[in-house]
Amino acid sequence: MDQNTATLINASIVALYLLAMLAFGWWGKSKTKSSSDFLVAGRRLGPFLYTGTMAAVVLGGASTVGGVGLGYKFGVSGAWLVIAIGVGVLLLSLCFAGVIQRLRIFTVSQMLTLRYGKKSTQASSVVMLAYTLMLCATSTGAYATIFVVLFNWERWAAILVGGLVVIVYSTIGGMWSITLADQVQFIIKTIGVFALMLPFTLGAAGGWGQIQERLDAEFFQWGGIGVDTIITYFVVYTLGLLIGQDIWQRVFTARTPQVAKWGGTTAGIYCILYGIAGALIGLGARVALPNINIEEGGKDAVYAEVAAHLLPVGLGGLVLAAAVAAMMSTASGALIAAATVARTDVVPMVARLFGRTVISDGTGTDEGKDPGEDVKGNRYWVLGLGLFVVVLAIAVEDVVAALTISYDILVGGLLVAILGGLLWRRGTGEGATWSMAVGTLATLATMGVMAVIKEDFVAGVLSNEPIYVGLIASALVYVVVSLVGKPTDATVLAEWDERRSGRSTKEGVDA
Repeated sequence: MDQNTATLINASIVALYLLAMLAFGWWGKSKTKSSSDFLVAGRRLGPFLYTGTMAAVVLGGASTVGGVGLGYKFGVSGAWLVIAIGVGVLLLSLCFAGVIQRLRIFTVSQMLTLRYGKKSTQASSVVMLAYTLMLCATSTGAYATIFVVLFNWERWAAILVGGLVVIVYSTIGGMWSITLADQVQFIIKTIGVFALMLPFTLGAAGGWGQIQERLDAEFFQWGGIGVDTIITYFVVYTLGLLIGQDIWQRVFTARTPQVAKWGGTTAGIYCILYGIAGALIGLGARVALPNINIEEGGKDAVYAEVAAHLLPVGLGGLVLAAAVAAMMSTASGALIAAATVARTDVVPMVARLFGRTVISDGTGTDEGKDPGEDVKGNRYWVLGLGLFVVVLAIAVEDVVAALTISYDILVGGLLVAILGGLLWRRGTGEGATWSMAVGTLATLATMGVMAVIKEDFVAGVLSNEPIYVGLIASALVYVVVSLVGKPTDATVLAEWDERRSGRSTKEGVDA
């Protein structure tokens, strides 16, 4: 079979996958009857659906395509990025998911408002909105690169078509459509990575014995990628997963705290195994395909090279569909998270600046409308922000720096206030507000300093120091201001305890 025929078959499989995503979007519409259905799947997901959707949203292009590339370049230590993500899911699930699920809220900022009784903490929603939009844009640009190769499209056309598929199935049925699509994506990724890529690549390399004989010992050292890099992975990805709106919104979908805890734990273990498998695939490809240029981002081509040259025709198409699935699940999760934060937190906060009240109950429902039936408004927000992301991804080829800034502020500025509220009863609203402000400013200022030192803005943004400085500054301010100020009002803590215990059936938080 010639190369053109093989490419056509693989492209057809990916095209069928895209059509299937639209079908699942329509199926999800039948389950979407209320705002709760649209935003958090009615809080009705059982263990199977919850595990699949949680694993799907955290394992995106960086975990799938990037993980294989890291394995090719560094060997087994290339697994650490995805392992750090898996550990983040485990910590969230075992330590916090049950509490988060019982709160019956819709956003991270609502948790801050509920815990501290300070609407000033809603300023965190601006950072969360920026983070989710940038995450969606980077995922959109990533899966579009596969369409460029498969269909020979221009970059803008690939982004437009792929972006519209995600927008359509996310807009039609909201979280229900995304959840159903995630199950397909989870299954395809599992088959593609564990059942196809791993055995075929190891077989093409001659088996584990041949791999050990032909590669240097450094490829089999778990610290080969560098201890500083491993630590940074855990700081950025593990801690970031504990507080990201896109991740919390999946926790909100769980039927019970037990589902959130143990379903998430299963997803975390799956992520760790996924990371190890990706690194082993890259390691095998290093032997079977030794001539791939991995400089200047070329390592991300390893995944596609394995699909094209080591797998039979058709199976290669399924593997490429798995990569698209990984990126689309992240993009759709980030999109609905962005829409939820924008409508539930950002709009009411801005409205208050002008003396207006737009939201009545914090669920994303316009005042005066039945909160159980206001699905249309949520669809408009997903549609509008989805189109914005598509335009952004087309206009800006490299949004990595913007995503890094958002991610660093998310962790350096917001982590302490969020985890402090969950773990330390003496923490106060003033402490949270000041810690977010100081942590954010410290993170941005350190980026500026590093940019001057390195004489390169992007290098300064991508450096490790800003997030560490932001975290330290945020923690110090949070503790000091909380201790010297008045304790949180007893009525606020009483409401917090009521929600935390699960005794309250109220949803959202008054904005």
